[in-house]
Amino acid sequence: MEKELKGKVAIVTGAGRLRGIGRAAAVALAKLGADVVVTGTGRSPKNYPDDEKAVGWRDIESVADLVRAEGSRALPLVSDVTNEKDVNNMISKTIKELGRIDILINNAAYARAEDRVPILDLDESVFQKVVDIKITGTFLCTKGAVGQMINQGTGGKIVNISSSAGKKGSANFLAYNAANFGIIGMTQSLARELGAHNINVNAVCPGAVDTSRMDVVRDQWETMAANTPIGRNGTDEEVGDFCAYLCTEAASWIHGQSINQNGGTIMEH
Repeated sequence: MEKELKGKVAIVTGAGRLRGIGRAAAVALAKLGADVVVTGTGRSPKNYPDDEKAVGWRDIESVADLVRAEGSRALPLVSDVTNEKDVNNMISKTIKELGRIDILINNAAYARAEDRVPILDLDESVFQKVVDIKITGTFLCTKGAVGQMINQGTGGKIVNISSSAGKKGSANFLAYNAANFGIIGMTQSLARELGAHNINVNAVCPGAVDTSRMDVVRDQWETMAANTPIGRNGTDEEVGDFCAYLCTEAASWIHGQSINQNGGTIMEH
């Protein structure tokens, strides 16, 4: 049976980690037949977590290999999503090498660290970095991809990765809340604007997902799971697979939504 996304080209930002939603989404899309552009910041190997070092991980190159293993083409690109020149280069290289753009997964985000502090301890540069990567990055990547989607005239799919922190504010989460609430507003605006072009736009709002971003809170991991109605935290594959589903025809009437995927910790829309 032919894979549903055969002939489609997807861009997944922030996809270089072994344990990450970007990697999982890229592989899930490839399993459905899509060719995938895998982007990352070009992290230094000395900063890789121990599990990546142990397996000889090569950031976006390793994810590209996983995509190719599914029978799809892969294009690994180092790209700073906050830099318009970088993003435009990413878009032009995608079109040159793979011919089109049908799917965009806006997943890039600032690594969880010194942003989770009281406002009086929050450095302006850190606040700006969190917002720039999530908000400006989503704006620039979407602007670039949408122009090509509209020119193609065959519609498209955009999935923005927000968070449970885009639905509910928490103390000491100011920058992260601001960025993720912003993604939900952008999703709604884009959905109203782009629906006429048959471009679906949705956001996914994960809760606690087992990725390398969460290594800094491993001491709280079991408690976080126990506070989840379903009794466990999520996996990157679960979120990646759901992102891929939103890019299929079966999900074509889901539009402008910011969908909770968190084991029930937040049920409000």
